[in-house]
Amino acid sequence: MSMEVEPVGQVSEALIEPAQVPEGELVGLRLGEDAAAVEVLAQRRGQALSVWLNACPHAGRRLDYAPGRFLQHAGRLVCAAHGAQFELEGGRCVEGPGRGGGLQPLAVRAVAGGWQVAWSPI
Repeated sequence: MSMEVEPVGQVSEALIEPAQVPEGELVGLRLGEDAAAVEVLAQRRGQALSVWLNACPHAGRRLDYAPGRFLQHAGRLVCAAHGAQFELEGGRCVEGPGRGGGLQPLAVRAVAGGWQVAWSPI
């Protein structure tokens, strides 16, 4: 599995391969290295991949209760810290703190061998 990162000016990119994100599962990944690294969560549905920063918009805390382990209820992602619930189709917060806000998506495009994901280092 490749997690090769290519810095492009103020944007970093990484390749996510299909084997890293099993169909329908919500997985946590670390993309990049050093100061350009980001923790993300990803979900694949068919040939589409959604990737968001692993940070609750309410308080900035990680969404997983253990590295790469996420709570889900009724098809929604649940923040382990405060119980906010997010739709996985678009990342919108529909219950709890931060309602009306949403997860921060990363740019994703299909390429040979998977998906190229881009982000601006924090």
